[in-house]
Amino acid sequence: MSVTIKDVAARAGVAPSTVSRVLSDSPHISDKTKQKVRKVMDEMGYHLNYNAQMLATQSTKTIGIIMKNSTSETMHNSFFPEVIRGISALCSKYDFSISLTTGESEEEIFNDTVKMVRGKRVDGMIVLYSKKDDKVVPYLIESGIPFVVIGKPLIESSKIMFVDNDNIQAAKEATDFLLNLGHEKIAFIGEDEQFEVSEARLNGFSQALKGKNLTVPKSYIKNISFNPDHGRRIIGELLDLPEPPTALVVSDDLNALIVLTALSERGIKVPNDMSMIIFNDSVIAKVSNPPLTTVDTQIFQLGYESANCLIELVKEPTMFKKSVIIPTVIVERNSCLPL
Repeated sequence: MSVTIKDVAARAGVAPSTVSRVLSDSPHISDKTKQKVRKVMDEMGYHLNYNAQMLATQSTKTIGIIMKNSTSETMHNSFFPEVIRGISALCSKYDFSISLTTGESEEEIFNDTVKMVRGKRVDGMIVLYSKKDDKVVPYLIESGIPFVVIGKPLIESSKIMFVDNDNIQAAKEATDFLLNLGHEKIAFIGEDEQFEVSEARLNGFSQALKGKNLTVPKSYIKNISFNPDHGRRIIGELLDLPEPPTALVVSDDLNALIVLTALSERGIKVPNDMSMIIFNDSVIAKVSNPPLTTVDTQIFQLGYESANCLIELVKEPTMFKKSVIIPTVIVERNSCLPL
């Protein structure tokens, strides 16, 4: 016979309503009482009936996560598992589950989002990107569902809560790191220009060079889609310039791997012939040959704080829509040398 809330209440010496409030993590119940009731639940093997709770509270206890790209592309991106790990860590604390969009195109991702919202499958959404001409965020605003964006929203709206790094400042510091080593011919390799993060990092890169009264040749600004052949072509274009760069700022760690391979194929060694700094401090930066100097964007913390903000918003939909900026730090390894 299954254990009920009334059974737990009788053993703990509290009212059934107190047990219910403990289950919903009510702030009106003291931590001492919560600990006592939860201990009794564990001892009695009580498990919450989530279906019954959903019917009673009109809550799914589920957060939807809107992917940056198609599922197949995203699963290759080192950012994704770490940001999900951060989201999951916070969700676990509050007994929330997560649900991912699974579309293979922008339209399918948008349709997945609409189905989640209209089907009341989730209590709120986390958007893992900020992008030009995006249909998802305007739809979420219109629908009224709580949501948080990881990245700086491109829509000026007090209705949007977001978590981000200061990507302009982070890229400026990364470029200054190379400038302080004596490099002046520095190229920037970004990713998809549609995403706000790529534009912000290019801005920071440009600001750092202008601060030293250095001009940025257009030929030094490149973007790579995650494609080895494209990477080889881009690196070839840079190396074949009359004045090739002596250092690179690479905005994406997966692209950094492509760049390393393309440089090696041309006989260019990092850091002896080319210095290189990248972003994210993922496992790629640590196991590459050589290990790469990187800007640690604290991806886990981006996920953790986005989930924390969203659950706060779900519990209090009228709360002020805040923004959270996660600090970055440069982790020095073996990919940069003084000129």
